[in-house]
Amino acid sequence: MTDSAEPISTASTTAAASVSSPGAVVTGDRIELMQTFVRIVEAGSLSAAAAQLGTTQPTVSRRLQMLERSLGLRLLQRTTHTMRLTVDGERCYERARELLSNWAAFESELRGAGDEPEGILRVIVPHAFGQERLIKPLAEYLNRHPRMTVEWLLHDDRAIQDYIAAGIDCAIQVGEVTDPGLVAIRLSEVPRIVAAAPSVLNGAPVPGDAAELAGLPWLALRTYYRNEVTLTHVESGKKKRIAINPRMSTDSLYALRSAAVEGLGVCVGSAWVLADDIAAGRLVQLAPQWQAAPLPVSIVYPYARFYPARLRRFVEVVRAAASHIVDSQPA
Repeated sequence: MTDSAEPISTASTTAAASVSSPGAVVTGDRIELMQTFVRIVEAGSLSAAAAQLGTTQPTVSRRLQMLERSLGLRLLQRTTHTMRLTVDGERCYERARELLSNWAAFESELRGAGDEPEGILRVIVPHAFGQERLIKPLAEYLNRHPRMTVEWLLHDDRAIQDYIAAGIDCAIQVGEVTDPGLVAIRLSEVPRIVAAAPSVLNGAPVPGDAAELAGLPWLALRTYYRNEVTLTHVESGKKKRIAINPRMSTDSLYALRSAAVEGLGVCVGSAWVLADDIAAGRLVQLAPQWQAAPLPVSIVYPYARFYPARLRRFVEVVRAAASHIVDSQPA
């Protein structure tokens, strides 16, 4: 596929002539061609690679053709519905990833610690944290690095199967990190408490013991609990498991809080999310000496030999703000 109406750049046009014969000297433009090829493979299609690179599909297709001509090899077999690597393409992909990683490390060493990030950072964050607690460190990051832009993707699903293919730099994850392919830096912990609207008690005293909660209507946050909750006594460490039959289940912490405020049932939720409603009397903390296990909050990203400045600087900012991410306690 060609697109003569949209040149890559003046330098790239010059490179097109220089790479027409195998064995030509590697230039900065050849590095760009290899970066595009690697992104095509990891994204799974030319259109997805174009979206992640911020360019057009014809441009990506043209870069692939230029790389194939320069190497004298066919790297991809494409049909209308499928795309797969050739044998040469598989070898090229592995070597290109290694070369690009070494090149990035080389650039980083030359530029030193003062490397100023630029470009796009793609971050996945949970809805609640992403709309409230993490906006301040995000603003600090963007104010420090004016040449950066951020794609702030709200997503409560913790099972992001392939960060690289999705074009994701990092994620804030609430809960235990189980993927061995991810670096996980613990930032904080989220205390979780039991709460309900006063109407749920129907005039009865506020329960003081976990066993008294079993007969009440319940709500479930299916990301962390569905058919039972386990509570721990703050002082003794004694645990109590409660089977529940939730009237409503959701994957949204905000929806859970709103349903609780409407009197639909008892919930186990993050203390910082419920604190204002408890202080205002819209919710009441139940069995205050019993709490669910706190949830760890981590920043995660794939293992790599080199991490770009845009990611390193963001991790620095978020780690510095970690002590303030979760600081609200129930009233």
